[in-house]
Amino acid sequence: MNRSRLQIAKPDILAFFAAQPRKVFKLREVSAFLSAERSGWRLAQSTTVDVFIKFLMKSGELKTHPFEFPNRPETLYVWGNVPLFEVLQHLKAKSYFSHYTAMRLHGLTEQVPKTVYISHERSEMSATNASDLDQAAIDEAFRRPARVSNNAVDFGDQRIVLLNSAFTDLEGVIPHPAGQGSTQLVQVTNVERTLIDAAVRPAYSGGVYEVAKAFEQAREAVSVNALGAMLKKLEFGYPYHQAIGFYLERAGYRSSSLELMRRFPMKFDFYLTHEMAETRYDKAWRLHVPKGF
Repeated sequence: MNRSRLQIAKPDILAFFAAQPRKVFKLREVSAFLSAERSGWRLAQSTTVDVFIKFLMKSGELKTHPFEFPNRPETLYVWGNVPLFEVLQHLKAKSYFSHYTAMRLHGLTEQVPKTVYISHERSEMSATNASDLDQAAIDEAFRRPARVSNNAVDFGDQRIVLLNSAFTDLEGVIPHPAGQGSTQLVQVTNVERTLIDAAVRPAYSGGVYEVAKAFEQAREAVSVNALGAMLKKLEFGYPYHQAIGFYLERAGYRSSSLELMRRFPMKFDFYLTHEMAETRYDKAWRLHVPKGF
């Protein structure tokens, strides 16, 4: 009986999903559709959401995409053929593409990374206190490997990394074309925020050589004034402005741009990245960088 009612309502159900402006759903949204339209489609109460989903997969264009993240698995339901970035945008609310993925979207790398980075902000700002810093603590922290997230899954030939990022109230996050032949917009860090994030987390951005290349590629697109203002808002505990100033100088930015970074205090020696084997010291930026870099 349930099957026959679903079959009778099939044209209306398929037309309903085809008309939805968004084609990616969570389970609760599919369930809400069923509840709202059940009487109009004359479906029995015994038509559960599981039965409904199986019907949509068999008779319609619904696909189920499970993402078995270690921290919290997510499942998305996709109607029709939707480009990957559009799908991934719906994994978490207030999420955005960042780091190496943002570099790619903005044309700041010539590589085609096989890892996709999505940042999901925490709900509250965590306290940072630069006054707690001392040189010994900085030295010890950067001797160790950089901490990297293991909250990742493989999806086709891509590695999807979902980052739990600090609260910034989506500072520097903008709509941007998803690429991949899609006309839809996705949320991504702008050029200034992308460069900051890359300097802070080179491990998520292809490494220091790729970060350096991004600063070179961004020279005509970035506002260093906006970058400096954003850096102040983000209030990092570590003096990442020293690394950013070094990248700017290495990429041949104007002296006025370098002066913006020099206005930040330089109380400590700092490190371009973690766990460098051999280093040289850049006195102007009080920065240890890889030898030969």
